[in-house]
Amino acid sequence: MPQRLPVNFTADAACLKDKVILVTGAGDGIGRAAALSFAKHGATVILLGRTIEKLEAVYDEIEAMSAPQAAIYPMHLRGAAAHDYQELADTIEREFGRLDGLLHNASILGQRRSLAQTTLDSWEEVMQVNVNAQFMMTQTLLPVLAASKNGSLVFTSSSVGRKGRAFWGAYSVSKFATEAMMQILADEEYDLNGTRVNSINPGATNTEMRRSAYPGENPTDNPSPEAIMPLYLYLMSDDSREVNGQQFDAQPKD
Repeated sequence: MPQRLPVNFTADAACLKDKVILVTGAGDGIGRAAALSFAKHGATVILLGRTIEKLEAVYDEIEAMSAPQAAIYPMHLRGAAAHDYQELADTIEREFGRLDGLLHNASILGQRRSLAQTTLDSWEEVMQVNVNAQFMMTQTLLPVLAASKNGSLVFTSSSVGRKGRAFWGAYSVSKFATEAMMQILADEEYDLNGTRVNSINPGATNTEMRRSAYPGENPTDNPSPEAIMPLYLYLMSDDSREVNGQQFDAQPKD
C-alpha cells in the first residue's frame, strides 16, 4: 500500500541545513522545484542535468535566495558510461566528503505506443536513461551516501510503474524496474550503513513530460511541481530517517 506524507509533518526552515543533496534532471520541472526547495531549506545542492543553460538558471535562482552555494555538474545520461559516474563520485568525495541525499528525478517518456509497435531504438534509449543510468550512478555513489551515516536515496516512480497500462510501453516497464531497484537497495543498504531508500510517485503534475504525454489536457488542472515538495522535503530530512523501502504517493487518492 503506497504511503503518504505524514499529516503532522511541517518542514522546518532549516530541516536540510548542512546536507549535501544531488538532484538529477535539475534543470526544469520537478527536479528544478526540488533543487530550489532543498536549497531554501538549507541544503547544498548539486545540480545535475544535460543542459548547462537550464542548470545555470537554477543556480542563479539559488544564489538570489542567499541559500548555500549550489554546484553544477553537467551530464548526459543517454551517453554516460561507468567511468563518468566514477568521476562524479570522486568529485563529490573530494569536494564534500559525503552525500546526504540523492534524488533520481531524470527520466524520459519514450514512445507512447503499444509494445508491439515500440521500436528497439526507443526501448533501449528509455532503459538507458531510466534504468541503466540510475543503476550505474547509484552503485558508484553508495560509498559517499554511506559516509553520511544517514543518507537518503529517493527514486521517482509512476502510477504505471505500479500497475501496467496499455500504450505506456518502455516507460512503464522502466518504472517497474525502478520500484524493484528501490526495494532491493532498501533491503541491502539500510541495515548495512543506514542509507534509507524510498520511491515517490509524483502523480499528475504540470510538467513538460506530462504535457507531452497528455497534449489534450489542460495543464493548469494539475498542481505545479512546487505544490508537491513537502513530501520531497520529508524524505530528505531527518524526520524520515527510520522510513525505508516504502512507496509514496505525492498526491494520494482518498
